Amino acid sequence: MAEPGEVGEKVIAVSVPVGADESAPPLRGGSLGDPALEDALDDAPDAVTRGASAKGGVRARGEVIAGERWIARVLRTGAVLSGGLFLSSLALELLPASQGTSVAIDSLRKAGASLLLVTPVARLAVAGVALGLRGEWRYTLYAAGVLGLLALAVGAGVAA
Repeated sequence: MAEPGEVGEKVIAVSVPVGADESAPPLRGGSLGDPALEDALDDAPDAVTRGASAKGGVRARGEVIAGERWIARVLRTGAVLSGGLFLSSLALELLPASQGTSVAIDSLRKAGASLLLVTPVARLAVAGVALGLRGEWRYTLYAAGVLGLLALAVGAGVAA
């Protein structure tokens, strides 16, 4: 391992909350996703990863990453499924024209567009739940309020 100050070494500065162990060595490594940086963050003092204050500060690293992973999975799944539906409809365009083929193409495209529109709503619901599990009640209420307004708008649109 390189010593601090050697040529080509990257040093990443981490701010430490007041009252935390300031004698901890600086984290060294490359970009975010670098295994050396991940190991350094895992070995970092609790005050750096969790925050020194019990009032809220910085959350545990695992909590934050788990919520972000669920949000990414929802967005990725929605995008891949809607893209698959659109590609399927394009593949059906290669078949000879018939009543059944036209209906299938139309249905696949409508389903793909609907899934593409519903994906951000599902992301909002997942983010609201993840924030609620972390104790971020204000943001959970914001997410619930937006989902409620969307439901009200869809309900009013269907009734009209």
